[in-house]
Amino acid sequence: MFRDVWRARPPLHKYAFPHGEIRIGVDASFPPFAVDDGQTVYGLDIDLGNAIAEEIGLPVRFVNIGFDALYDSVIIDQVDMVISALRLDPSRMAEVRYTTHYFDAGLLLVTPAGSPITMMEFMEGYDIAYEFGSLADAEVREWEKRIGRMNHQPYELPQYALDAVRLEQADAALVDSTSYYLYERDHPEWEAQTRFVTHEVYVVAIRIDRIDTWKFVNQAINTLKKNGELDRIRAKWF
Repeated sequence: MFRDVWRARPPLHKYAFPHGEIRIGVDASFPPFAVDDGQTVYGLDIDLGNAIAEEIGLPVRFVNIGFDALYDSVIIDQVDMVISALRLDPSRMAEVRYTTHYFDAGLLLVTPAGSPITMMEFMEGYDIAYEFGSLADAEVREWEKRIGRMNHQPYELPQYALDAVRLEQADAALVDSTSYYLYERDHPEWEAQTRFVTHEVYVVAIRIDRIDTWKFVNQAINTLKKNGELDRIRAKWF
């Protein structure tokens, strides 16, 4: 009963952020989410961290950490949370608590505007471009087991697959959403239609016992979604 009362009470700053600031772990080597230029760090994850801190009402400090050490940094209390294009990992749920997602990096089916191909179920017999050896490559082969053979056009990079669709050399491309959004930014004149085929969400990770921290951050992200600030942050970088 005591535990239920504790979980139900409003979160408190003194428990959530005992150092008087919000310490955020980030691997600043993954543009456009986080980049360290030697003088400062910037990117979508940095803007998100700043927006969360502003919503909570505390100063923020970013700690640049190698990707392989990010989970350790939050577990040993070097940081309060990790915001670093982090995918939800079920094997880590005994150690960390994840927030609601703030970005979907899943695979997108990309076709020209007005194309009758609006989902993977329609791709049998059509030309599909993708990055060779990528998750898209594997996904195409899995779909072929269900819908039938497609005409494969593998490329070295996802942007080359998108070039093939834009230049009418392929009927569709299957690429991760980050690659598509960056390509779209560089080719604003191209009209394309997209549909998610898979979902790979980015989330914030907080140590499992830091309930107050999780409540504050999760609430802040939901507020940023509702008031449009998260959309504005994403639009800035894509």
